[in-house]
Amino acid sequence: MHESSSVNELANRLRQELNRYSPGGKLPSSRALVERFRVSPVTVSRALAQLAAEGLVVTRPGAGAFRAEPRRAAPAAPGDTSWQELALSADGAADLVPRTVDASGVVATLAVPPPGVVEFNGGYLHPSLQPERAMAAALARAGRRPGAWGRPPMEGLSELREWFARGIGGTVTAAEVLIAAGGQAALTTALRALAPPGAPVLVESPTYPGMLAIARAAGLRPVPVPVDADGVRPDLLAAAFRATGARVLVCQPLFQNPTGAVLAPERRPEVLRIARAAGAFVIEDDFVRHHAHEDAAPLPSPLAADDPDGVVVHVGSLTKATAPSFRVSALVARGPVLERLRAIHIVDTFFVPRPLQEAALELVGSPAWPRHLRSISRELTLRRSTLTSALRLRLPELALPHIPSGGYHLWLRLPDGTDETALTSAALRAGVAVTPGRPYFCAEPPAPHLRLSFAAVAGPAEITEGVRRLKAAWAETRGEIRSTSADPNASLPA
Repeated sequence: MHESSSVNELANRLRQELNRYSPGGKLPSSRALVERFRVSPVTVSRALAQLAAEGLVVTRPGAGAFRAEPRRAAPAAPGDTSWQELALSADGAADLVPRTVDASGVVATLAVPPPGVVEFNGGYLHPSLQPERAMAAALARAGRRPGAWGRPPMEGLSELREWFARGIGGTVTAAEVLIAAGGQAALTTALRALAPPGAPVLVESPTYPGMLAIARAAGLRPVPVPVDADGVRPDLLAAAFRATGARVLVCQPLFQNPTGAVLAPERRPEVLRIARAAGAFVIEDDFVRHHAHEDAAPLPSPLAADDPDGVVVHVGSLTKATAPSFRVSALVARGPVLERLRAIHIVDTFFVPRPLQEAALELVGSPAWPRHLRSISRELTLRRSTLTSALRLRLPELALPHIPSGGYHLWLRLPDGTDETALTSAALRAGVAVTPGRPYFCAEPPAPHLRLSFAAVAGPAEITEGVRRLKAAWAETRGEIRSTSADPNASLPA
């Protein structure tokens, strides 16, 4: 179970028991709460902090926690916010794309499911796969470095920029690298720098919902370019550039989200040639390079390594291979666009906190780093194989057109006519959280899909149980379809 789930459970229990204490009354000690509820001291501390933030308890260092005095202030009268509907919809120009933001696709991977729910919708490594000890040790060492708490260079620490440059290879240098606060922030900076509001931007179809949300929030118009088993299709890419006049393509050449496709060797130079001929940039989202499975072929270099003309703006990140809060990434570009990226990055964030950059350097330079990468390669391979076998055994109706050799998810095609929303809701009732395919398309999807992540689960046993629950949800959904069209009193299939 996630630590946050334990914190919420304990906070709820304590909240229910507060009436036992008079205002100002002292709650049991942290040690007593640890022993009574059989939780860690960290869980107790966080639960009390949550209640303190709600104004229900007061904590006094060295004395303990006390029930807070009741609040006597009268509730404020509600204001009238209806004027905002007009303000938020008035773009000022008829040709601009409305900047309504739909974050549902991102929230689906960030939200912590209820306790006991199998997390097939997670976007990060399960805590058991995260290098927590190595990160803690790296952060401790980083905090003792001279100047660790001062201002870093705005572009990032030179040693960290050099590390990212070496990872890309080719002729990329540290001077062409900017350190950013995670891949999402880097993508946001890149899209803002390369496309004005109202402009079209070419995206793979299907693609990462978080990128679609960034584009729409910036007033851009995503235009889909279909992906097959070998990545984005060059013939349709060229046609899309001609039809739209777009100057930006966003793609994931390695273990694409959600299909898991790898851009074929013969397509790599073709994509760059087509973009260069269109006078366009390619934003390369290289988000899971450290998630190759044990049976993967040697990985191709990033597109940026073979790009002397500065067509590619590369985004690489450490977050997916470490932990959600280890938000360190790189933006790589060459030519005049680098200065624009740098200016927007500085205006938006100033800089990535220096202790985090120092910790990143300590982590990737330690012997624990290669051991960790070998460990997650082995574990993700096992989880992928377990999930694939369980689906074929229990849910052969769900097509699995491609088994990826990297990344952390499978992309399933559902039978025509399947209601993704109904299946997702039924799955949650059955105790398993899954991600519907619709948010991955910026236009009408060609078929219903489901994405299942195997990185956020505890292990093979939980995967097997999750598929069993998904099977029950699938049976319920099929039963609902039959009862709607035939006998309303028909029972669910066994």
